[in-house]
Amino acid sequence: MTEHSGLDALPLWLFMALTVALLVLAVEVGYRAGIVRGRRSEYERQAPIDAVVGPVMGLLAFMLAVIFSAAVSRYDTRKQFVLDEANAIATADLRAQLLPEPHRSELRALLREYVDVRVQGARDTTQLKQAVTRSEQLHALLWSRAASMGQEVPGGDRSAFLSTLVEVITLHKKRLNAAIHNRLHAPIWFALFGLAVLAMAVLGYRAGVSERRSLVAVVTMAFAFSTVILLVADLDRPGAGVIRVSQQAMLDLQQELRDPTSVHAP
Repeated sequence: MTEHSGLDALPLWLFMALTVALLVLAVEVGYRAGIVRGRRSEYERQAPIDAVVGPVMGLLAFMLAVIFSAAVSRYDTRKQFVLDEANAIATADLRAQLLPEPHRSELRALLREYVDVRVQGARDTTQLKQAVTRSEQLHALLWSRAASMGQEVPGGDRSAFLSTLVEVITLHKKRLNAAIHNRLHAPIWFALFGLAVLAMAVLGYRAGVSERRSLVAVVTMAFAFSTVILLVADLDRPGAGVIRVSQQAMLDLQQELRDPTSVHAP
């Protein structure tokens, strides 16, 4: 059910190693080509290669900055959705407390289970599909129980609970879309890696023409660019990378719903 570029199959450590190796290889290929061309043509040795290297490296830096900014923006959006969802569920629980029995207990029990499912799905991504399925089942149960409340429930209280439930369901869909569908697409990854390889190859070519290069500088630059690309890949893997959206708001809510002395207790 997930949409990704195919890079998700690689562990981050392997992704980093392969990226560094690819960029170092690009420099080496460019360097070898530069040596051959420089020795064959005196004009090539005197050509203003720096006029090409500067713009290409600048374009790579600009593209990395734009993509990194987009990845951070998506991360912040996912973080805000967690807080919004926790607040919406807490509001639904408070409004459920205004309902008479047995509706109050039934709805609050379903909300507690819903929070448990959401926390478990975020904690263990291998259970994501099951968590989404169960969440949607609980949506249907909550809606059917609330919609079937009879005349003993004031219309205002029922409407207030239903409106909050609509918000809970909407935030579920927003979180699902942000985590699964709102990802960097494959063409963006191809363009990023293509430009990175081109920039490093041009850099190596310049060194090859002059037959002067620093291995330390090459590895350092390759590692620096690879680190930024790694951060983008990590931010683009919700729940699977090292940088994860904090679920503290949901965990706090889970504890409050289970604590009879909390503000949410009837």
